[in-house]
Amino acid sequence: MFQSTFKNFNFNFNSSNEGNTVSSGDLLTGHISFDLTKPTKIRSITMSLTGGVRVYWSTGSGKNRRSHSARLTFFDLKTVLQQDQDEAVERPELSPGTHMYPFSCQIPQGDFPPTFNGAHGQVIYVLTVGINRPWHMAKTFQTDLNFVSRVDTSQPDLPLPLSGSNRAKTCNLWCTSGEVTLAARTEKKAFIPGETAKIICDFSNGSSKTATLKVKLQQQQTYYTHNRVSRRTVFKELASEVGDPVAPYTSDQHAEVMITIPSPLTMSITNCSILELEYLIQVSLCVKPCTDVMVLFPIVLCDTPVEARFPF
Repeated sequence: MFQSTFKNFNFNFNSSNEGNTVSSGDLLTGHISFDLTKPTKIRSITMSLTGGVRVYWSTGSGKNRRSHSARLTFFDLKTVLQQDQDEAVERPELSPGTHMYPFSCQIPQGDFPPTFNGAHGQVIYVLTVGINRPWHMAKTFQTDLNFVSRVDTSQPDLPLPLSGSNRAKTCNLWCTSGEVTLAARTEKKAFIPGETAKIICDFSNGSSKTATLKVKLQQQQTYYTHNRVSRRTVFKELASEVGDPVAPYTSDQHAEVMITIPSPLTMSITNCSILELEYLIQVSLCVKPCTDVMVLFPIVLCDTPVEARFPF
């Protein structure tokens, strides 16, 4: 059997960084290695480097159930590591033991999204080796590559502050009428995983109920079919902070909330037509059982620190 003939297959990379990540234009070098348990003839060893994205979800149930899917291929490169030049010439068998073959391939230049595995789709980059023997089915070995996109941090809006405000009138059977207001701001738009974001909040609680200030970091995954005829959106809460209770009939309140962005996280994806990955900071003043007063900040998660233009 093939599985007993070939053992301990490994991809060995000459990595140039601690995180073993790859990016657009990188040259991948290294060698593959495997052990043979008996003399074996190999016709060819091929390698392919592929990158792409696929999305899928379903709607409805029973007879009304409908499937949605889409797929894009960014690149599909192939090379030969070893091959018989003349099939008429009998190639000697490889002896039992460890065998190694060097490889070198380059990721194309391009604006490709980072590796991502979401609820209804994936962005994947794969290195595949195929070993072909006479009178045998080809056997493949794969390894996933951790592809990282380089966000253009020179975009003029990334170091600028974000601000927003909202207000609502509370009036129902459980809460005396009164206005609840909220104004919030961040010192910049771009952050990196592990960084702590400062949220400045000014608010008033004109209702008869105690209010609670809450800050959440959310990941928004959006999947599309081609031409964006259909879509599916998924929200995932990544972090949250809760402020001190706000007493009824209080005004001109001020608070600073610090929320840390978890690490690791995939960078924002805005360069793919069928999959988007966005991050939102949600600031809300909650007065139960009334509707929350909310302010949303769309932020950009990147791999390079961005200094605030006007720090608080």
